[in-house]
Amino acid sequence: MKKKKFYKDAGQSYYSKDPVRAKKHLGQHFLKDEQIAQKIADTLSLENYTKVLEIGPGTGVLTKYLLAKELDLYAMDLDTESIDYLRNSFLLEHPSLKSPLNVFEIVEADFLKYDLSKIFGDEPFAITGNFPYNISTQIVFKALEWRDQIPEFTGMFQKEVAQRICEKEGSKAYGILSVLAQTFYEAEYLFTVPPTVFSPPPKVESGVLRLKRKEGFVLGCDEKLYFRLVKTAFGQRRKTIRNSLKPFNLSEELRETELFNLRPEQLSVEDFIKLCIRVEQDLS
Repeated sequence: MKKKKFYKDAGQSYYSKDPVRAKKHLGQHFLKDEQIAQKIADTLSLENYTKVLEIGPGTGVLTKYLLAKELDLYAMDLDTESIDYLRNSFLLEHPSLKSPLNVFEIVEADFLKYDLSKIFGDEPFAITGNFPYNISTQIVFKALEWRDQIPEFTGMFQKEVAQRICEKEGSKAYGILSVLAQTFYEAEYLFTVPPTVFSPPPKVESGVLRLKRKEGFVLGCDEKLYFRLVKTAFGQRRKTIRNSLKPFNLSEELRETELFNLRPEQLSVEDFIKLCIRVEQDLS
């Protein structure tokens, strides 16, 4: 009989038949540092929501600290081995969890393809996690699609991605993700995490951020046009807005306005909104 491996975890002990193997094709790097896990769990304000979706729980180090809070937690992972580990070896009756528990469900699914209304209906929920590097930007784009139900989004990314999301105009790192995320959310870079606290350690540093939805925000222009405009502008970021937006066939009068002399990284979120309003008027 194979000997069980014994783990010591945050003052509690538990057994596991097999540790979860980190899979390169899934971009897995399992967090091992308890203090950092606690800090990430504490990034959630739990203001005006009680439901939380954790993406990529892996071995459950962050999950445990989330479950110690008064919330309903849904842990979603595509990795069958991680799902089995969480269900059979770790969290279902973990002695460090706050009791009585509200709701805890483990969901085996691909977040990028999953219909979140199956879990949350039309109720608000937050997203957090130690996100796989290879799909982290796609996670943000999907969260933006569900922004009406997501008042808060926190979690760990590759450092440069986290910084890019929070970057302001005037920087080379400022781009599509920066503008779209900051259009609807207040973005804050919280802290940096070294590679040494992961197994296996990544080759880069990680960064934790928080996105908090703007209260009462109204875009003021067509959403699809806005997304298209931002993506088109940064598609040729070295060119001025006048040149990058040529596919829109805008009037010469509009193309001669001041904003069209700038490159996309020089435009603030407010500038892009103004630009979209002017473009929408021009096209109507």
